[in-house]
Amino acid sequence: MTVHVAVLMGGWSAERDVSLVSGRAVANALKSRDYQVTEIDVGRDLAAELRAVAPDVVFNALHGQGGEDGCVQGLLEVMRLPYTHSGVMASALAMDKPRTKKMLAAYGIPVAADKVVSSEALFSGDPLPRPYVIKPYNEGSSVGVCIVTDDTILRPDMDGPWQSCEELMVEAYLPGRELTCTVMGGKALAITELKPKAGFYDYNAKYQDGRTEHVLPAKLNSEMTEKIMGYAKLAHDVLGCKGVSRADFRLDDSEAGDHVPYILEVNTQPGMTPLSLAPEQAAYKGLSFADLVVWMVEDASCQR
Repeated sequence: MTVHVAVLMGGWSAERDVSLVSGRAVANALKSRDYQVTEIDVGRDLAAELRAVAPDVVFNALHGQGGEDGCVQGLLEVMRLPYTHSGVMASALAMDKPRTKKMLAAYGIPVAADKVVSSEALFSGDPLPRPYVIKPYNEGSSVGVCIVTDDTILRPDMDGPWQSCEELMVEAYLPGRELTCTVMGGKALAITELKPKAGFYDYNAKYQDGRTEHVLPAKLNSEMTEKIMGYAKLAHDVLGCKGVSRADFRLDDSEAGDHVPYILEVNTQPGMTPLSLAPEQAAYKGLSFADLVVWMVEDASCQR
C-alpha cells in the first residue's frame, strides 16, 4: 500500500521562502521513493485542507512562527495525524530562546548571559555591556539578528528586529568559531564549522550559495568533539525533541579564549534546502537526502 504524505511548507513566518525550498526538496525526494505526496502551502485553512486530502503522515517542512513553535503541532495532535519532528511542548520551548537557555543551563550546558527587553526600552541605554547581540526571542534562521559594537549608534528608525518585535533578547556577544551539530534518532551525527566569507552567519549567509564555507567534520580535538556532541544530545533530550534536531554553538578556542562551547539555540526543524546542515551531516554519515527524508517519515509514523 502506498503511503500518502502531506508536506507542509511556506506558511506566514519570516522564513516562508526557505520553507518553500525545504518543502519542495522533501516532496521530490519522497516522490522518487514512490510515496504519494500532496504539497500544501500552509494558510489559515490548514485543517480543512488536511481533512480534504486525508494523508497517512505529515512532513512538517515549515520554519519559524506558526509552524515550528507548537501551533501546527497542536493542530496535528487534535487531528490525530502523525507528523515529523518534535511535539508541541519541545517545539514551543525551543522557539522561546530565553526559556530554552534557562532549561539547558540548569542541566550544565554553558549559555551566554542574556536579558529580555522591550523594543522601546532598548534605546534608553545599553541593557548589557557592549558588544552584544540583539535577537527576536522567538524566531529562527538568524532572522533579525543585529550585533551592537562599540561603534554602533542605535536609533529606532534603523533596520532591526525592534521594527517588528515588541520583545527582544539581548545576549552577550561571544567571539570565536561557529559550530553546529545534528542529532538524529537520539544520536549526535557530526559537527560542522561555519565560516562566513564576510560578516557573521546571518540569514543571507545561511541561504545564499557561496556565502559560507562548511568544514565537515570541524577540526576539533577528540575531547572537544565529544563534549559538543554530548551537549547537543543532552539539549535534544532535555527539551524532549524527536526525530531530527540541530544545536548551534560558539567556541572561542584561541589562545586567549575560554575554550567553552556555548550553546546558542536548538532548532527542532532544521532546514532541508540544498545548503542545509542536517542533510549535509547525514550524507557525511552515509545517508542520502532521500534516505534521510524517508527515515523521518517512518520515524514519525512510529512515534505517534
